[in-house]
Amino acid sequence: MESGNHLTDSTVEQLQEKQPRVKNEMIDWLKAIIVAVVLVFIIRWLLFAPFIVEGASMEPNFKTDERVVVNKMIYDFRDPKPSEVVVFHVRKEQKDFIKRVIGVAGDTIRYQGDNLYVNGKKVEESYIQGAIQDAHAKGELYNNVDFPNGTITDSKVPEGYIFVMGDHRNNSRDSRAIGFVSIKDIVGRADVIFWPVNSAQWVKQK
Repeated sequence: MESGNHLTDSTVEQLQEKQPRVKNEMIDWLKAIIVAVVLVFIIRWLLFAPFIVEGASMEPNFKTDERVVVNKMIYDFRDPKPSEVVVFHVRKEQKDFIKRVIGVAGDTIRYQGDNLYVNGKKVEESYIQGAIQDAHAKGELYNNVDFPNGTITDSKVPEGYIFVMGDHRNNSRDSRAIGFVSIKDIVGRADVIFWPVNSAQWVKQK
C-alpha cells in the first residue's frame, strides 16, 4: 500500500517542469542586470557625466554646488563653438573647470573693460548682459581683468586650442590667467542643470 505522503507521478512531473523554468527566469534576470550595469557604465563614462559647479566664476548662469550633465561625446564629432559652456581639465592644477568658449582656433581676442572684440568685431554677450547692466547702474565695470595682459600676451588662439572665460568676469580664473585651453583637455559640453530640482534647465549656449 502506498503512503499518503508519497508524491504522485503528476506532482513529480510538475516539479521537474518548474525547476528549469525557475532556472531560466533567474538567468534572464541576471542577463538583464548585466545589461543594465553595462548601459550605466557606457552612459556614465563614455557618453555623459555629472559635474558639480564649485565657486562663483560662472554666475549668474551657474551657482556653486549645482549639478550639470556633461555631454562627453559631442566634441568627438565637431570642435567647440563660441558661447558654448565646456568642462575641461587643467593639468597643472589637477582639477576640472567649467567656463564659456569665447574664441576658437584662429580668432584674435581683445577684452577691454566690458567690451569684448573677436577678430576686431565687438561681440554682444546676451548671457551676461543683465549682469553687465546691473554693474553699470552702480557705476562699476563687470570686468576687472583685460586681455591681453601681463600674464597672457598672445591674443591669437592657436590651432587645437580655445579661449575661455567665466561668466562672472571679475571673479573667474580662466584663459586670462591660465592661457589657452587644449581641445584634448576638454571633458565635454555642459548641457543640463539637473540639481537642485528648482534650478533644472537646459544650459543656454548663446
